[in-house]
Amino acid sequence: MHILLLGSGGREHALAWKIAASPLVTKLWCAPGNAGIAREAECVALDIADHAAVIDFCKRERIELVVVGPETPLAAGIVDDLAAAGIKAFGPSKQAARLEGSKGFTKALCTEFNIPTGAYRRFAKAGDALAYVRAQGAPIVVKADGLAAGKGVVVAKTLREAEGAVAMMFDGAFGAAGAEVVIEEFLSGREISFFALSDGGTAIPLASAQDHKRVFDRDEGPNTGGMGAYSPTPFVTPEIHAEIMARIILPTVKGMKARGTPFRGILYAGVMLTPEGPKLFEYNVRFGDPECQVLMLRMMSDIVPAMLAACDGQLKNFDLRWFDEAALTVVMAAKGYPGDYAKGTRIEGLDDAAKAEGVEIFHAGTVSKDGTILANGGRVLNVCALGKTVAEAQRRAYEAIDRIQWPEGFCRRDIGWQAVEREKAGG
Repeated sequence: MHILLLGSGGREHALAWKIAASPLVTKLWCAPGNAGIAREAECVALDIADHAAVIDFCKRERIELVVVGPETPLAAGIVDDLAAAGIKAFGPSKQAARLEGSKGFTKALCTEFNIPTGAYRRFAKAGDALAYVRAQGAPIVVKADGLAAGKGVVVAKTLREAEGAVAMMFDGAFGAAGAEVVIEEFLSGREISFFALSDGGTAIPLASAQDHKRVFDRDEGPNTGGMGAYSPTPFVTPEIHAEIMARIILPTVKGMKARGTPFRGILYAGVMLTPEGPKLFEYNVRFGDPECQVLMLRMMSDIVPAMLAACDGQLKNFDLRWFDEAALTVVMAAKGYPGDYAKGTRIEGLDDAAKAEGVEIFHAGTVSKDGTILANGGRVLNVCALGKTVAEAQRRAYEAIDRIQWPEGFCRRDIGWQAVEREKAGG
């Protein structure tokens, strides 16, 4: 098969690594890719926002499947445009991608189909939103309705914080994404990531994962796109797993089909394990980043037939197999992230680091220049490892990190800490 992968981050490098391992693949391209992806695929300088250019490339190279990594092209309807041109694409339609593209859309779906979630209101005017916040009090959650690169959510612990978040969003901090704001109940409990693969009529679960959103150790500092992840998470028991599938994932698939906008692709549910049971707080419509990296390491099955089955509505009798080992990834970011950071700094020692036992390194924001790897983004590397336990995977990942010479980079040193503490306690 000829396959084109769209994207340039760590998620896409992990997908490229997994897709390239499939015996079904004869040629893999990635647009635009990065320095690490170039080892797995031929990188092409396509503007993925230019749907006509992507379609022309697909026709020229006889592409049989397009895999869309990031959410922005999905929300822009690239799957619809490819389908109209007779090209198979893995990912939801523009209408189905509203599950991520509009927080209000998802909340309304939850209400209509009785999917457990926090109470909420949606606002188009700052004054109305402020009045609601003041009536509800804190803690409370303020969200930009649209896509804001994972940064449009403020968990306000005080009323002043909530008021500031409302003002910031309506003042244009997130552009069009903040034209409307969703304000919702603060859910207390443990946050987990749950992934499922849907073909529009049914869904099958993927492995569970836990990410670390805060920039500093012990979950301090501002939210980021993700500083690390591990899989499986011990906090998703078989009972919780079954409840999430029965009460959140399957009703969502059924509801989207009933509305005439069937969902095909990856359903990434942000779930809070509350005292009243699992509750949905957000949907993403693609693999998480960096959760994708640990899922790809643990996936035993060939991913390409799974993607094809999702596209073709054939998941009903499909099954995925997983390795028992734990996988953990640590994000190495440029100093200053998630604020301002420098680009073009030199990274050395990657080949030596990759030789550590059980280690795989996925590139996120890198370029290659004259044989040297340079940082080219905020989140730059994903240093991943497998181990019999989360603790072993954690140790191996940090041993590899210690072999990397990049003075301008940093990482958290405690990824997986909750699971490691649980393992030490014998739980």
